Amino acid sequence: MATTPDLKPTACILCSQNCGLQVAVEDGHLTRIRGDRAHPVSRGYTCEKARRLDHYQNAAGRLDTPLRRRPDGSFEAIDWDTAIGEVAARLGAVRDAHGGASIFYFGGGGQGNHLGGGYGRATRAALGMKYASNALAQEKTGEFWVDGQLFGRPRCHTAPDFEHAEVAVFVGKNPWQSHGFPRARVTLKAIAADPARTLIVIDPRRTETAELADIHLQVRPGTDAYVLAAMLAVLVEEDLFDDGFIEEHTTDFGTVQAAVEHIDVAEYCARAGVSEVLVRAATRRIAAAESVSMLEDLGIQQAPHSTLNSYIEKLVYLVTGNFGVRGGMNIHSRFVSLGGGGGGASAGSPVGGHRIISGLIPCNAIPDEILTDHPRRFRAMIVESGNPAHSLADSPRMREALRALECLVVIDIAMTETARLADYVLPAASQFEKWEMTFFNLEFPHNALHLRAPLLPPRPGTLPEAEIHRRLVRALGGYTDADLAPLHAAAALIPEQGRGAFAMAFMGTVAMRPALMALAPVILYETLGPTLGDAAEAALLWGAAQSCAMSFPDAVKRAGIAGDGPALGDALFDALLANRSGMVFSVDDYDATWQRVETPDGRVRLAVPELLAELATLALAPARDPDYPFVLAAGERRSGTANTIYRDPAWRKHDAAGALRISPQDAAALGLVEGATARITTRRGSAVAPVEITDTLQPGHVTLPNGLGLDHPGADGRRVVHGVAPNELTSSGDRDWLAGTPHHKHVPARVEAVAPA
Repeated sequence: MATTPDLKPTACILCSQNCGLQVAVEDGHLTRIRGDRAHPVSRGYTCEKARRLDHYQNAAGRLDTPLRRRPDGSFEAIDWDTAIGEVAARLGAVRDAHGGASIFYFGGGGQGNHLGGGYGRATRAALGMKYASNALAQEKTGEFWVDGQLFGRPRCHTAPDFEHAEVAVFVGKNPWQSHGFPRARVTLKAIAADPARTLIVIDPRRTETAELADIHLQVRPGTDAYVLAAMLAVLVEEDLFDDGFIEEHTTDFGTVQAAVEHIDVAEYCARAGVSEVLVRAATRRIAAAESVSMLEDLGIQQAPHSTLNSYIEKLVYLVTGNFGVRGGMNIHSRFVSLGGGGGGASAGSPVGGHRIISGLIPCNAIPDEILTDHPRRFRAMIVESGNPAHSLADSPRMREALRALECLVVIDIAMTETARLADYVLPAASQFEKWEMTFFNLEFPHNALHLRAPLLPPRPGTLPEAEIHRRLVRALGGYTDADLAPLHAAAALIPEQGRGAFAMAFMGTVAMRPALMALAPVILYETLGPTLGDAAEAALLWGAAQSCAMSFPDAVKRAGIAGDGPALGDALFDALLANRSGMVFSVDDYDATWQRVETPDGRVRLAVPELLAELATLALAPARDPDYPFVLAAGERRSGTANTIYRDPAWRKHDAAGALRISPQDAAALGLVEGATARITTRRGSAVAPVEITDTLQPGHVTLPNGLGLDHPGADGRRVVHGVAPNELTSSGDRDWLAGTPHHKHVPARVEAVAPA
């Protein structure tokens, strides 16, 4: 009788929740996947998508050797020593000729694939690179900027407390599919089933979450700002705001009050296509509740007025006093901060002066910074765990920009659309072949970490990013053996004396050579790493643990971690290594939120002049282009879509071709029937897709799914593209004026019938 394979703890890598999993491994395959009940946050919960992760681990097209582009455009396999030497020389030559700021970094993340990005910082420092971006700059940077204006710093990121909220509000968010908080479907069902609680959804589509809602404000696509502004105006008009909270904790409410008093609630509701009665009812329910949590997402973050949307949404919960309270919005602790560093941020991007938020250049601005003769243009790129040729707006222009570079280096596990344009491709180990940890630690009052051990050894010919970056930094002359000698000597004492001597040696070394601090990730990997057994890649987390313990000592101690000063950081690091199913690293009371507000006076600054000025212009909205009468939401999340690390289309059990969803009214007007083929055309491009007719959409609104349009080897080995790549249809010029985030959810389009079913 065959034995049942052991289940090993790991995590899902398909969204920011990174739910804990238990996985059986047989012959290199993930054969059995279920939720891990020992995980402190997900507690056994997972959605259906995680069960198909073997399609990621064992997809055709995995890389197993470094590749170099030949003059004719084809690739040849090279060994690692040659690859590292040539990459260091090519990038070093660009740096020497034009400065490190001319080399741009993209990625370093991916869902759950974060340790590699940490090590990438060392390579960036060795090259003197200043500018970076990643997927957060496609969606979250506008919200980060608003957090900075309201609470003092962009890192003052807020967490909802839906488990305890009397009223839950989702704006442009469908957590049934996109999650965004722990155990989303369980929590949604609990709220919907409780008559004392209320679920409010603002969304142009009748999503799975909207089906559960008590109040669904089904706005016209792109008009969320009108509904949110109307709700804020109702709070002022009907005197529903929390005077005591505003007086004690905020400044500039009078400025906000004056800015919304002119709003005609009935007119704004009419513009949004929703009932004024329903908007007033939703607003009154929010104002009357003991606690309200709100969550926004790409539906408003990738649409017109995206940063303004984030601002007004936050004002609604702030002026009703739902901040720093149980069941409301709170500022969580952090193990590391989201976003990048700040090099060069004060002057904006080097060519266009685009606003840099959390150290990230807007993704839509990247081609502008390359396709120019400006002397400070980007001339080379490192792309790590990212696929900008597919995932960023206006793929044709992005491809043009990537081809214009003097050198493009891609670090990835697969031959992505971006890798096909590279000069060098460096094959990384998969997320299940190396130590990894998510840096999306966003929960309150209990915040958790999960360091994941590898399930499998690295595929022959691949390396974990920690080793790739160590070799690159060495080849670039970042440090020598002599620089590390004191650290190696101190590390040898750790088994008997602990890490105290190592900490002292590390601080002494960087004091003597401050430039080494920026190389700390690979230095720790090379010196502290060998003391961690097979967990050497976790070495950089020792520094993060020390920083976390220093920033949040009381919260860390409440989580059961003992010690003071560096001993507390060491204990946190040891606990992280020991808890294979994850651990709670901080426990807060609700007063902690006020300790984390970083304004000079500790008060929330309600007035943001730039956005109040935009609010005043809402009445001047431009008319629709009659040549493009539809609004396309490019990248709808469905049960059969995930992030693009799922390249193998076989993982999708339904909607394999990625249907264009359309309302019954529009289908009838166009002569379309279920399964027929339609052509969708935007100002940027055109594509054909099968049609799915659904009454969840309003007339004039159509959607295409995210995660499609990737190529994958067919049965004959040739690459086949499955479905429509949404960014062949989007434009990099359609972006938020402040944060530069793209309008993926609001693309003017027209639809035509092509052929019957």
